[in-house]
This record gives sequence, structure tokens and C-alpha cells, in this order.
Amino acid sequence: MTVMETTPTRTDSCSAPPQAHRRPEGQDSYTISEVVAVTGLTAHTLRWYERIGLMPHVDRSHTGQRRYSNRDLDWLDLVGKLRLTGMPVADMVRYAELVREGDDTFGERFELLEQTRRDVLTRIAELQDTLAVLDRKISFYADAERARAYEAEKVR
Repeated sequence: MTVMETTPTRTDSCSAPPQAHRRPEGQDSYTISEVVAVTGLTAHTLRWYERIGLMPHVDRSHTGQRRYSNRDLDWLDLVGKLRLTGMPVADMVRYAELVREGDDTFGERFELLEQTRRDVLTRIAELQDTLAVLDRKISFYADAERARAYEAEKVR
């Protein structure tokens, strides 16, 4: 089993609130192909995450085959959420390193996540502004089409 924290007190499960996964009930050991099916990630991506230090140590079977746990899947879920925020891979790797270093890094983890949150809020504001422009354009064309249809009816 992969251990993300070094102390038994206040642990960081390294995941968003539990999500409903397409995981088999009662199972806590997955092959790389099963993880591909559950997460939608490719085997290449999973191996790359491990190689760059984004994925914590993945257990191996007696034959050397990777064996992922539910905790690993939770971590991958968080990584997916961080990717959606636009967080750079280097920052995600740094966050993973901080988690592995233990509770003494809470402050640095907090700041990293707070900065990401600020970046997300900025992107949301930009997208809301863009949506308002699109809504105005759509309204303009809808009104123009109605006006054209009205004029066409008057001519008949």
C-alpha cells in the first residue's frame, strides 16, 4: 500500500472528496489496464507520472507488474483535477514531493493550492466575460433573425 504521509496525525488523503468511481466493489488492487479503464488515462501516461515523481511509489506484484490501490486511484483523481486547473506539471510534482515529505510541508502545500485557486478564479472571470460576449452576439443574431422573419411576413 502506498503511504502519502509520514505521520499518523492529520493526514492529507491527497484527493478531492470521494467520488463515485467505476471500481469493482471491495477491490483494492488494480492492474495498469484496469486503471486505464477506470481513469481514462493511458498506460504511457501512468508510467510517465511514476517516472517524473507525480505518482507515488506504485506497488508491484511478485512478477513485477504494477498494482494500484484505491488510494492510488484517489491520487490520480486529484491529479486530474489539478490538470483541469491548468496547474503546471512541475507544480503538481512539487506538490506530490511535499505530500511525501510530511506534515511539516502543510504551509507550502497550502500556498501552492491557494495560488492555483487564485489562478482558477481569474480564469473563471475571463470565461464569464467571454460568455457574456457570446450571449450578446447570440442575442443579436436571434433578434436579427426574428426581425428578418417579421419583415418577410409583412411583405407577403
